[in-house]
Amino acid sequence: MSERRIVIDPVTRIEGHARITLYLNADGQVENARFHVTQFRAFEKLCEGRPFSEMPALMARICGICPVSHLIASAKACDQILGTRIPPVAVQLRRLLNLAQIVQSHALSFFHLSAPDFLLGMDSDPARRNLFGLIEKHPEMARDGIRLRKFGQQVIERLAGKRIHPAWVVPGGVSEPLAPAAREAILAELPEMRAIAQRTLVWFKSVLHEFREEAATFANFPTLFLGLVGPDGELEHYDGQIRVVDAAGRIVADRLAPERYRDYLGESVEPDSYLKSPYYKPEGYPDGIYRVGPLARLNIADRCGTHAADQEWAEFRQLERGAVLSSFYYHYARLVEILYALERIEQILAEPQILGRHVRAQAAANHPEGIGVAEAPRGTLIHHYRVDEAGVIQWANLIIATGHNNLAMNRGILQAARRFVDGNRLSEGALNRVEAVIRAFDPCLSCSTHAVGQMALRIELRGPEGELLHEVSRGA
Repeated sequence: MSERRIVIDPVTRIEGHARITLYLNADGQVENARFHVTQFRAFEKLCEGRPFSEMPALMARICGICPVSHLIASAKACDQILGTRIPPVAVQLRRLLNLAQIVQSHALSFFHLSAPDFLLGMDSDPARRNLFGLIEKHPEMARDGIRLRKFGQQVIERLAGKRIHPAWVVPGGVSEPLAPAAREAILAELPEMRAIAQRTLVWFKSVLHEFREEAATFANFPTLFLGLVGPDGELEHYDGQIRVVDAAGRIVADRLAPERYRDYLGESVEPDSYLKSPYYKPEGYPDGIYRVGPLARLNIADRCGTHAADQEWAEFRQLERGAVLSSFYYHYARLVEILYALERIEQILAEPQILGRHVRAQAAANHPEGIGVAEAPRGTLIHHYRVDEAGVIQWANLIIATGHNNLAMNRGILQAARRFVDGNRLSEGALNRVEAVIRAFDPCLSCSTHAVGQMALRIELRGPEGELLHEVSRGA
């Protein structure tokens, strides 16, 4: 009997292109599942031969959803190549920009991509289960999401001059100081934004009981969790050191230097995806599976560090005795991080020195290598460059936030598919739940498809009925 497969192509309501293949046994039960990322960007090679000073603006072009994250990680790598001290006010302005990115990206994920499942139902009509259906049935919730995302984008624009692909973050700092009028405009809107975040948290917590099955099966298994923490173990997005905790919430490794990521992180490549599969080296591949992003950050942190977010973080951690394991709770963690980001934005804008004029240090290339690490909305982001004596990029390695989660996403769709999918009685709602596992991670696939060395490649030629006519593979 030939192999039976169910192919979900494309995976919907995510950023980028992917498909899911479910492999069935003779009884119609799911035996295996694979998440295939089918696009290839190759920015690691495209940037070779470019002056390092161009890298932040160039790297922002990796993605239209989270360009700020790449700007910041790239600029931090270039700061190391310069070997100079960044003005303190520039550091805080970069923090502001990154926090605004957190707000707008999390709002997009929660309200636009995932809320249709929560509010319209996992089994609802797929033709209506989208943002437009949400606007029709729940206009107030839809408006809150649009308003919150607009705020984050406007903060980016007020700081950096434009919302998409800004070039304001540069090696050595930022190109322009914050204008007093922009500071006042942001502060004036913060109360409304905090109110949206807090009422959304109240609502979401009130409906969690309706999604017990999803919480039980959406990538709900023991893994490690990894990310940056601040000096006192608080939630951190711009700077800090790497902490790793296990499924029981115990610290496995702490105060790891981000610049030494190669000592504890390895990168593997699977033959059926252009997305890397990083792993924690002490555990080996694939046992060194770990997760990053908002769920991981709340699991590894000792506190958030702001008043309202700390209260929400404490309640969130009561979901389980150890680390919160279900990836369904990524959605919950995003709302806590939105609230935290809004509070931190207000704190930073209240600092008198935030309007300082010294925002950039000038220098030539003084070091042959630079590594920049920051927390993107989806998790830890690493940019690593090597330059020649003229400051021209000779080699680059990028570990994108979504890539860290690749092993967990693959295991997660298998867990959900085994629970919900019956090949003999297939339903759209069951397949939607498999897709929803991926949406919980909020992958940014356009960012993530950059291979190390020779990427495994498989090309299939199929006929008009889908039959396989010819296949060529390399490096599998």
